[in-house]
Amino acid sequence: MTADTRARIERIYREEYGRVIASLVRRFGDLDIAEDAAGEALLTAVERWPTGGIPPNPGGWLTTTAGNRAIDRIRRESLRDRKHQAAMIIDDPTPHQPTGPVADDRLRLMFTCCHPALAPEARVALTLRLLGGLTVAEIASAFLVAEATVARRITRAKSKIRTAHIPFRIPDRDDVTDRLDGVLTVIYLIFNEGYLAAAGADPIRSDLTAEAIRLGRLMREMLPDDGEVAGLLALMLLTDARRAARIADDTLVTLDQQDRGRWDRALIVEGHTLVRECLSRVEMTGSTPGRYQIMAAINAVHTDARDTRDTDLGQIGALYDQLHAIEPTPIVALNRAVAIAELDGPAVALAIVDGLALDGYHAWHATRADLLRRLGRDADARAAYGAAIAATRNPAERRYLERRRDA
Repeated sequence: MTADTRARIERIYREEYGRVIASLVRRFGDLDIAEDAAGEALLTAVERWPTGGIPPNPGGWLTTTAGNRAIDRIRRESLRDRKHQAAMIIDDPTPHQPTGPVADDRLRLMFTCCHPALAPEARVALTLRLLGGLTVAEIASAFLVAEATVARRITRAKSKIRTAHIPFRIPDRDDVTDRLDGVLTVIYLIFNEGYLAAAGADPIRSDLTAEAIRLGRLMREMLPDDGEVAGLLALMLLTDARRAARIADDTLVTLDQQDRGRWDRALIVEGHTLVRECLSRVEMTGSTPGRYQIMAAINAVHTDARDTRDTDLGQIGALYDQLHAIEPTPIVALNRAVAIAELDGPAVALAIVDGLALDGYHAWHATRADLLRRLGRDADARAAYGAAIAATRNPAERRYLERRRDA
């Protein structure tokens, strides 16, 4: 098998993984069976596709093959009659249960993984693994924790689902409301993994960003009056609108240097409409906007400017102050410091950045490097760029940082 063929098969598998797993879980009600069967389907694809050719519908082929492998395993292990009967339901287009408020297999599995009986960090790790198809290493990098920690979280979550008999059922309206924050968090993390942190040959994993936006649209249809749902969708749309301009010559292009003529104006218009809707709701109800609404508003200000020099930096700074007030995390503080650097100067921003415990995070090193460069501290800046390069997984961002360091 050629390297190109293997890479193509692996890419198809990653893109289809969440759909295959969700379908198997709905059908067989067992996470381990679903994951093992999906893995066996990949091995079969690796054996057959190089000589027989990749099928016209590779996702359907993987789902069918994985379903057959799951049936074989259930028969071999002689599991409960209920599971055996479920395994015999093959290619039946009739819905096996009412769709309820959540009709999409992947979104339903996400709500199951976000059951309140599971620890918050375990919910996120499990969902990113099953729905996003992320590896343990990728999840660990996203959360700045050890791979062993993520592996334990996933194992404990699956064990809890099994021992507590958490059903793979369609959530009712109360469940949807109770688990909403966790589900939105996971959708945003899937989007970020595709847009910001992707490793490998592709600096942007458009399959993940598209899936996150698809899930965001489903949430919007289900909860049309929820401000945070609208805010998250707006945030993803306004971010994804800049995708075509974000990479040039396989190198990251920062926001201030991007060709804004390449931005997707249709996505920007849609995102701005959602932001205005959120603002109108806040004004009418007197409610406090949540994190996604504020981050969407920040992106709306950026995408409203036809030139980086036209950006309303004062409004950006005020929005970051508002975000930091409701979510005083180190990551938010780091982003806020970038805005402060433009308003109050790099020295003020550097003092804030140096006080953040983020030395395992590549963006912290990259931000320090830029601030040190602007202050004329070239040797310190080179060292900080080196630390950022060592910490980043994204090849396009690595090339950008190397150019900055070598300048």
